[in-house]
Amino acid sequence: MPNYIYLRSLWWEEGNIHPEAKWEEAILPYVLVEGVTLEEYERRTDIFNVRGLWEWTKNKVLVYELPEMPHETCICAIVKELNNCWSLVDHTDATILGLGSTQTRADNCGKGPDASFRPVKSQVQAPNGSDGQNFPWPNLIIEVAYLESTMHVLNEVKNYWLKDLSRVHDAIVVKIDPISEGEMPSRMQAWHFCASDRITRKGDLPARTHFEFGTHDQFGNVLNSTPGTCIIRIELDCLYHQVYSGTQIPRGILPDPIELDLSYVRDKILFAHET
Repeated sequence: MPNYIYLRSLWWEEGNIHPEAKWEEAILPYVLVEGVTLEEYERRTDIFNVRGLWEWTKNKVLVYELPEMPHETCICAIVKELNNCWSLVDHTDATILGLGSTQTRADNCGKGPDASFRPVKSQVQAPNGSDGQNFPWPNLIIEVAYLESTMHVLNEVKNYWLKDLSRVHDAIVVKIDPISEGEMPSRMQAWHFCASDRITRKGDLPARTHFEFGTHDQFGNVLNSTPGTCIIRIELDCLYHQVYSGTQIPRGILPDPIELDLSYVRDKILFAHET
């Protein structure tokens, strides 16, 4: 066994991302370990705090993403912006709960989003819950792809998270093109998917919104996106889908739709890379 393979296995065994494991050379998805139960996978992801980076399927633990700065900074920036959007209903029965990267179980898979949110919801009938029992699904999830491929993250959103209206209702996907050491992130894309848009006859789920919000596009052309031009809009009916029956949707208190301005997210990503 090459030494770097053993060193990579330490992430599973000890939670240690070893500096000599050559993770930067790994082809993702990477099979970290095989023959693992879902329970053991969930236990270790909790212990090592790697939810959103590992996935479990067919008794294999796969690495789809690494905790690189663009990935982590983007998640934190989006969460902060969204929390600001609905801060007016904090400490009320219409509050939006942040569930982070809480693990879910479905389709013989175990997955955790990069971030997730929902209002207070009633339990669902087992085994349709996000835990494989009766725990309600989030209404909104965030998926940020850096080393993860665009194809994989979009497929995951369409065929797992928003598979039908019994699961997640809306998803925001961000793809940041990887950079070399010392470079600044430049190409960033965003998608917004809503389960209400699913084309039932074809089984497809088109993106409600897709745009570039980085400093350059795929051809290297400069983009001059200003605040107010890179907006994802989440309707309150979607954010509060299946809200607890005793709670009213806070129309007139929160804007409808909620607006997430990705230009502010881009700025935070760039600030984090300034030296």
